[in-house]
Amino acid sequence: MFRRIRAQWFLLALAIAYGIGHLGAESFAGLASKSGLRSAILFAVMWAMGITLRPDAIRRSVRSPTASLLAIGINMIGVPLLCWPMMFFLPTEYAGGLFVVGLVPCTLASASVWTRKAGGDDSIAMITTVVTNLACIAVVPLGVQMVLAMHTRVAPLAQMEKLLWFVVLPLVIAQGMRRMGLSDWADRNKTRLSFFAQLGILVMVFFGAIVSRSYGDDSGSDVAMITAVGIAAISVHLTALVIGYVWAAIVKLPREEQIAVSFAASQKTLMVGLQIAIDCGVSVLPMMIYHIGQLVCDTVIASRFSKRDQSREA
Repeated sequence: MFRRIRAQWFLLALAIAYGIGHLGAESFAGLASKSGLRSAILFAVMWAMGITLRPDAIRRSVRSPTASLLAIGINMIGVPLLCWPMMFFLPTEYAGGLFVVGLVPCTLASASVWTRKAGGDDSIAMITTVVTNLACIAVVPLGVQMVLAMHTRVAPLAQMEKLLWFVVLPLVIAQGMRRMGLSDWADRNKTRLSFFAQLGILVMVFFGAIVSRSYGDDSGSDVAMITAVGIAAISVHLTALVIGYVWAAIVKLPREEQIAVSFAASQKTLMVGLQIAIDCGVSVLPMMIYHIGQLVCDTVIASRFSKRDQSREA
């Protein structure tokens, strides 16, 4: 029992952080309103994730870009298009939160980890992560302006500048530090850096729950609505994963690249999604559910891929 709890501590901590923020929204409203604090946490987490990216794997993927381009296209265009119809079925704050999920970039950590576990080419996941994170300074403000303009007053240029300073810049600094001789230190301390990033994510979940409650979000939510949001979020993720795998098979990519495209095309980063949802005043719940869903579903899928490869080798 204790081992199972320890293995799933982050998912449990997400639920606890959200619950404390939701129930104590009035008490912690002043703390959550400090946008500078949120931005500093975002910067630190993106740096911690970025310094563990290995550029040699990225160079390997650039030599054969078909799979990476396919994953990038689905992640940046396909997933937002899958989220857009939900605007007609879910309340505005939830639909807006789910659309934010579609806009944010690929996750810096789990996409490559799950790809590697499934026997795929993790260099494709890495380059998808890098490109989508760099491109988010244009993709996110444009998508917010086109779809959520009626529900948020966030200025596109201000949002673009914020993403540049607190998403792109820490990644550039982190990779620069690797080139300056800190690559061995980063590789040795990858577990600690990952733990630090997870703590930052928990703080952002806490802030997101407070801000969502202050906007009136979740005040009338019930089990049925949360279930509907969960079904929508997980359906979008699994649909994107299947589309990535099928299209990679159609263009006759090798099996390891098909696996990589499926994971990289469908996974989204929690940290940036929380920040955008808070800034736009929409619910952070879809982003949390999507993240938890991709962790759970992709663990099962990666295990199936791995077992199938082992049986073929046998």
